[in-house]
Amino acid sequence: MFGIGPMEMVIGSVIALLLFGKKLPEVARSLGKGMMEFKKGLSGIEDEVYSASNRAASVPQSRPLPMDDREEATAPKFEPPRWEPSEVADEKPA
Repeated sequence: MFGIGPMEMVIGSVIALLLFGKKLPEVARSLGKGMMEFKKGLSGIEDEVYSASNRAASVPQSRPLPMDDREEATAPKFEPPRWEPSEVADEKPA
């Protein structure tokens, strides 16, 4: 599956034994529980996507409103500045 041979598995087991020692069964158990929770969460997301896609397919699409019935978006009107920039502000200091 991953191309791991027996020698690599032995080396990995020795490293795991050195790192975790007597807590190795506990670490493996918690790793297994974490993987199961991940799979449950993933299947829950798949179920939600599947039900949402079925729900969207069963609801007919509403037709767009005619142009007369739409509300026109408004924006604030542009007003030019009421003051003139002075020449002092335009000069560069020496």
